[in-house]
Amino acid sequence: MVRSFAFTTEGKLHSKDIELFLMPTLLADTKLFLWVDLEDPTPQETDFLLKNVFHFHPLSIEDSVTESPSPKVEEYQPKEKDKFSPYLFMVIHAVDYSRKDGVFATSELSFYLGKNFLVTYHHKPLRPVELAAEMCLRNTADIATEPDRVAHTLLDLIVENYKPALDELAMEVAEVEQRALADPGKETLNTILQIKKEVLQLRQIIGPQKEVLSRFVRGEFKLVRSHLIPYYRDVYDGLYNIGELAARYAESLTGVLQVYLNMSSNKTGEIVKLLTVFTVITTPMMLVGTWYGMNFRNMPEIASGKTGYLVALAVTAASTLGTIVYFKIKKWL
Repeated sequence: MVRSFAFTTEGKLHSKDIELFLMPTLLADTKLFLWVDLEDPTPQETDFLLKNVFHFHPLSIEDSVTESPSPKVEEYQPKEKDKFSPYLFMVIHAVDYSRKDGVFATSELSFYLGKNFLVTYHHKPLRPVELAAEMCLRNTADIATEPDRVAHTLLDLIVENYKPALDELAMEVAEVEQRALADPGKETLNTILQIKKEVLQLRQIIGPQKEVLSRFVRGEFKLVRSHLIPYYRDVYDGLYNIGELAARYAESLTGVLQVYLNMSSNKTGEIVKLLTVFTVITTPMMLVGTWYGMNFRNMPEIASGKTGYLVALAVTAASTLGTIVYFKIKKWL
């Protein structure tokens, strides 16, 4: 699906859902700003727009079509025989967290940012793109006046979308802390390890994106106007805070894992203690039983007038009772 918008320099909508063959004409008009959004486009749409209309570099097109493992930003300047205008190519990742599945789902979004155009490319529907389009159509805060302002809005919405995912993750971390204390079983351990893995994945996503945004903050790119750099810095600060929060979650989960291991160790120690106490208490019975289980030539109870059994039982009962009383005094029971 291809969505396209043409805005005037005042941010007013000039045209919408433009026919593909008209795009080169609108692109040549310096008084217009063209935003083309490609959502899971066909190969024909991709080739026509990215190659024939905008003439982007083949490497950046390849990075859009195929999944990139990490965010990046590159500046393309035309050389001899190149037909494209100078542009920035950026790959960023949006995230969504499913508490039911306990998985961070990442969606890739590619930007082509030029002086009077912005092209976005993504395979999955993205809520930030839809919100940015609505804001541009309403001309909220003059967003649609320049492509670098729309790019900032998209980045800001993507970072804002991290917060609901982090709220869900925070609730899950709190729940697993309670479970580690109440039910330190194998299922709890699997949950802790799964959440820890997801937090690690989140940090791996955020880290490179901070590096990408830091280049905007430093003002490395001329296509981003200087008065917008503080706005990009605000997005960077938001992502930095999210990264710090993810780091705290990782530390909390390490603590939860330690609590789990301690609780499991204590539980094992209680079991061993119970078995040891039981063994010690029954030791007198086993000693007497073992002694009388031997093959005597003359059984003692016969020689003593059949009172041997009673004597053995009395000794066993007294020894066992004395052991129990001793354990009680030592507070081992």
